[in-house]
Amino acid sequence: MQFSSTEIIVLVVIGTAIFLLAPLFLLINFKEYNRRKQEAIEEQKDLQIKFESELLKTQIEVQEQTMQTIASDLHDNIGQLLSLTALTLNSINLNEPQRLEKKVTESLNLVNSSIKELRGLAKLMHGEFIVQTGLGKAIKQELDRLKKLGNYKLKVKNELINIDISSPNKDLIILRLLQEIINNIIKHSQATYIEFNVYTLDEKLHLNIKDNGIGFDIENIQMKKSGMGLNSMFKRVALINGEIVINSTPLTGTSISIEIPYP
Repeated sequence: MQFSSTEIIVLVVIGTAIFLLAPLFLLINFKEYNRRKQEAIEEQKDLQIKFESELLKTQIEVQEQTMQTIASDLHDNIGQLLSLTALTLNSINLNEPQRLEKKVTESLNLVNSSIKELRGLAKLMHGEFIVQTGLGKAIKQELDRLKKLGNYKLKVKNELINIDISSPNKDLIILRLLQEIINNIIKHSQATYIEFNVYTLDEKLHLNIKDNGIGFDIENIQMKKSGMGLNSMFKRVALINGEIVINSTPLTGTSISIEIPYP
């Protein structure tokens, strides 16, 4: 089979074009690949910066919550104990020896109770560090604080107390989520009974909380950007690749289920 001069010229032109365009095509694709790779790197950096920023914000909020609790306990518990101690000591009459021993014993008991409360506050001041040695202990501390208020009947199942695994960054965010939920219950729910269930299953941490309070209209609350901190909660759960489901309607109580890959 013979080709005409025209066909040969066409083939040469096509071949030359392919020869010249192929490297150009590869160069364009290589540049596009590098561009996308750089965008991915920048996006990853942005995500890391956002995560670190949110983590720092969470640390500050946990510390603020701790300071609020300490201030409240100093005023409501230790302050009252020390006032009672002072009153008891001032009421001692050295001319009544039969009552002296009783008054001194009462004063010593009050002082010992104050010391016990102060030791509890000292532990609380390091609450944000407990998550590094065990989220279960940090959760227990928060629930003990809630129980201490005496306004709620609690049912608690905390299986994290006995596990050795941890994830410090996630633990801090989970602790803050719990604090936000507890604060919402105290401020808004009018509940008298609360259930807490914390456990791990299939490499996921599950945090389930249910109360018998007045409930709320979720859609209405979510429309309000700052309503009950729900937007912040959803944002933080998403930040650690978790899922949160809130079920509530007025007068029926509220249940919250959080599921997070763990550790």
